[in-house]
Amino acid sequence: MAYSKSTTNSYVKSLVWFRRDLRDYDHAAFYHALKSSSQVYCVFVFDTDILSHLHDKEDRRVEFIWESIQALQTALQLKGGDLIVLYGSAQEEIPKLAHALQIEAVFSNHDYEPSAIKRDEIVAHALKQNNIDFQHYKDQVIFEKNEILNMTGKPYGVFTPYKNMWLKTVNDFYVKPYPVDSYIQNLAKTTPTPLPSLENMGFKRTNLSSMRLPTGMKGGLALFEDFKQRMSHYKEARNFPAIKGVSYLSVHLRFGTVSIRHLAREAMQAANIGSQSWLNELIWRDFYFQILHHNPKVASGKAFKAEYETLPFPNNEAFFKAWRDGKTGYPLVDAAMRQLNTTGFMHNRLRMVTASFLVKDLLIDWRWGERYFAEKLMDFDLSANNGGWQWAASTGCDAQPWFRIFNPITQSEKFDGAGKFIRKYVTELGPCNDKEIHAPWLIPPLRQQLIDINIGTNYPPPVVDHASQRTLALSLYKSCSSNKNENDITDSEA
Repeated sequence: MAYSKSTTNSYVKSLVWFRRDLRDYDHAAFYHALKSSSQVYCVFVFDTDILSHLHDKEDRRVEFIWESIQALQTALQLKGGDLIVLYGSAQEEIPKLAHALQIEAVFSNHDYEPSAIKRDEIVAHALKQNNIDFQHYKDQVIFEKNEILNMTGKPYGVFTPYKNMWLKTVNDFYVKPYPVDSYIQNLAKTTPTPLPSLENMGFKRTNLSSMRLPTGMKGGLALFEDFKQRMSHYKEARNFPAIKGVSYLSVHLRFGTVSIRHLAREAMQAANIGSQSWLNELIWRDFYFQILHHNPKVASGKAFKAEYETLPFPNNEAFFKAWRDGKTGYPLVDAAMRQLNTTGFMHNRLRMVTASFLVKDLLIDWRWGERYFAEKLMDFDLSANNGGWQWAASTGCDAQPWFRIFNPITQSEKFDGAGKFIRKYVTELGPCNDKEIHAPWLIPPLRQQLIDINIGTNYPPPVVDHASQRTLALSLYKSCSSNKNENDITDSEA
């Protein structure tokens, strides 16, 4: 969308609307507002159109945002400005505030989700009624929308050629930071405004403060400085949930307390196997954003591959509850789900394992899992969450083949061989040795008695038999697949 005049025109008063970009540096909309305006006000809205749909009032995401907004407000105050923080419907509050402050232009960064696009269209229309411009910019991705297309001008549906074109296109210009401080003197001087409390908005404190997850801009930068020391080992370390192998920056990327340009630039400059592997993950992020842009149907629960839209999943609710509660009898799956429920975080390898298990072992519609992750993940992002679930379910773009099914025992033995991660979250299996812990139902009764573990009493037996369910899954997918070649499904278990 493009609204009104370009930023080559100057404004007396402008308003920067912070959304998924909770930082005061390397910020596209903030930079352009400061550069083109004499006075720049800043605002964030705790949007009731979003918050009202969050049924769990102990939501770590809301607390993370609240902490990050407090940090942003303090930072802006130290620079001579302030952050106006409102609680209400953003599509009503932004035009109202702009009118009250006699604003000439509102600046914001692009949001790519259909509901956000609709919100921005409503805001733009309301602003236009008062002759207020709406300027907006790319900020949360390196490439967006139609910037990476194939040779025929079509969007990519497969990751590897997209990645190759991404790498061919990127240069220093695309990762150059916006020098916000060069124009920071144009911040409007305002009276400090109070921050609405979590309690006043109907939410409660969570266990966020007890987790090793620093919030706000400083928290994001501290995590990245720590990761930079480990980045060269990322490729070999990233698959093992018991070790400190990943960046833990996903929630900071989600809320923009770090700059994607800063992260990509550092990864490109490091130029080692680990940094290239991590840059690959950042490119996946861009890829899923452009998939959402070109295929908005996925946001409404549609399969990317239409042939799999009506897969006849049995959807056993008892199986889903066991998966959700971390009581399937498969230790790695259970540990991963308990980690999610306890912390709002799940290691990427385990997201693949748990998703595959739900869809291809329990034969439950991937949309059920997608919705549950959307409720629980601190770093929930519609495009990546949908892309990940459709990848695991073999219904999405560049998804794993439908006949490739993760074996939860093999995955456990391969990526948590000593059972360290399992023991952290499935504490009842602590006495098992390193072999027993991956399939505890196979422990002989006398051994169970000796180590005080009773399968069926203090830990459940497997809710399903993997081998049997694999056969059923292959049959289910084969009924809808355009590729029904039996030869393709041999030796395809991971």
